[in-house]
Amino acid sequence: MKLLENKTALITGATRGIGKGIAQTFAKQGANVAFTFSSSLEAAQELEKELMSYGIKAKGYQSNAANYEAAQELAAEVIKEFGTIDILINNAGITKDNLLMRISEDDFDTVIEVNLKSVFNLTKAVIRPMMKQRSGSIINMSSVVGLKGNAGQANYAASKAGIIGFSKSVALELGSRNIRSNVIAPGFIETEMTANLPEETVKQWRDAIPLKRGGTPEDIANACVFLASDMSSYITGQTLSVDGGM
Repeated sequence: MKLLENKTALITGATRGIGKGIAQTFAKQGANVAFTFSSSLEAAQELEKELMSYGIKAKGYQSNAANYEAAQELAAEVIKEFGTIDILINNAGITKDNLLMRISEDDFDTVIEVNLKSVFNLTKAVIRPMMKQRSGSIINMSSVVGLKGNAGQANYAASKAGIIGFSKSVALELGSRNIRSNVIAPGFIETEMTANLPEETVKQWRDAIPLKRGGTPEDIANACVFLASDMSSYITGQTLSVDGGM
């Protein structure tokens, strides 16, 4: 039995890292997958092919979720193509790390816009159709940094903490329509992004984690499957830390 059979998921930022892991796992669980990417058309086409090999419908959309109009258009296109959006995963995000002394206004605004405003934009775009069908699961990707802060990441931490407050409010507003809104807070997940870090740094990270390893995109994807499926039908407004005990 596939847990997401006949459901359609919209996943932002899915051509690499955590987003890609979520898209792959969702396809294996029977979900149709609409996903967004920012630049690499080639990676998007490859992912489309791979996802369709699981016997589901998949389509990539080049879209900037940080742009309000673009987000509304995207949701409309996905509904036209797939008929419904049952699951929204706001995963697209960036970092522009620096000590507060050195963060420029632009570095602050861009991170807030891409990480936090995009969540507002897309949630706003899917709630009408979800209210109509009286069901939906919204999953927003925060971070362990959004829960405890991190030196050199004031902008990123603010955006990720904002996601938590936003998600809890949405859960309160839309619960009566059977729309659930939850947050996943990943810890140190080993992706292309972390592959550029010095081996020594990565080792220090792993040693500091109770489970003694970095997480994989699949670890996050499995938590998403749970929150997207009917197995979690009585769970909303929650933040699930997937961080090896950090």
